[in-house]
Amino acid sequence: MREASGEARNRALHAAAALIAQRAEAILEVNREEVAAAGEATPAFLDRLTLTPARIDDMAAALKSIAARPDPVGAVIAEWTRPNGLNFQRVRTPIGVIAIIYESRPNVTIDAAAIAIKAGNAAILRGGSECIRTSLLLARLFQQSLCEAGLPATALQFVETLDRAAVGALLSGLDGAIDLVIPRGGKSLVARVQKDARVAVLSHLDGICHVYLDQDADAAKAIDITVNSKMRRTGVCGAAESLLIDRAGLARLLPPVAAALRKEGCELRGDAQVRAVDAAIAPAREEDWSTEYLAPVLSIAAVDGVDGAIVHIARYGSAHTDTIVTENAAAAERFLAAVDSAIVLCNASTQFADGGEFGFGGEIGIATGRLHARGPVGVEELTTYKTLVRGAGQVRP
Repeated sequence: MREASGEARNRALHAAAALIAQRAEAILEVNREEVAAAGEATPAFLDRLTLTPARIDDMAAALKSIAARPDPVGAVIAEWTRPNGLNFQRVRTPIGVIAIIYESRPNVTIDAAAIAIKAGNAAILRGGSECIRTSLLLARLFQQSLCEAGLPATALQFVETLDRAAVGALLSGLDGAIDLVIPRGGKSLVARVQKDARVAVLSHLDGICHVYLDQDADAAKAIDITVNSKMRRTGVCGAAESLLIDRAGLARLLPPVAAALRKEGCELRGDAQVRAVDAAIAPAREEDWSTEYLAPVLSIAAVDGVDGAIVHIARYGSAHTDTIVTENAAAAERFLAAVDSAIVLCNASTQFADGGEFGFGGEIGIATGRLHARGPVGVEELTTYKTLVRGAGQVRP
């Protein structure tokens, strides 16, 4: 796969997009059966599990978008020449074999396969038991597309067994065969991978995302951004879980924002100062500030300006995604510079924490660590680099 041409890898992605479109009804039928079997699951879980015609279209579009991105393999990151005439080039190269372990999002099958293959890697996928049949069908269609492009179908492999021991086998590294593990799922899955893996892990835990309303926030923007950040899709990791409001703007901003959230069916929990302005808001507990609800629930705290927001986020956040709403340029730049999260926004919804919205075509997840990759994990994030040195007979004195 490292030596396969970029054209061949792109052909595979386009072929996969065509196959998914052709087999859309079969995919939806299998998925409907698995959703029905999920029974009385939470709305957030069912949302992650469910495919729709629009989401099928989105998968096909993502494949084409990823194919349209520049080929990262062999791309020159930096180049320089030393006084002794040695020429150095730092170039991108695939990581190798990547194991991706995920839970209830069958569309991750396609995103993960496409991004890994585009970057010249081989991939081993282990999907969740609740959507195993949907994921397996999608994986087989992708394998067929690899064959149509003249690439080995085994560049993508899918673990069909539901035995939990299979995860342990992947985490062992298979005697050095696996170079990287990426978990995408709930806290317990990610924690297990981080604890037990004997190979490198690229992951994040919770998405404790914040919206901060500065005293100089425009009220209309504050309403729209807060409601979208929380309620567009409550079950995604980029959904806001806490709202921070500058004490100096609390009386002006809280009432309209709270009313808009209630209208959308969001439960609100606030600190004492917040409840002094709106007594209908339930009291927040200490654990609310560090809870990823993945549900229509939002904690609200009053803070001392932008610096108070920065301190709160540093204490309770998960270094995922945080946004400031303000018309004050100095406050915006202070927030952007000081909040140490993978994604920091100004006057925009936290739900833009998505590889497609970044122009990556798709993503495997949002990395919140500080090494190798941060933010959406797209094609370039699944490469490493090597240094090529070209000489003309030089020897070191």
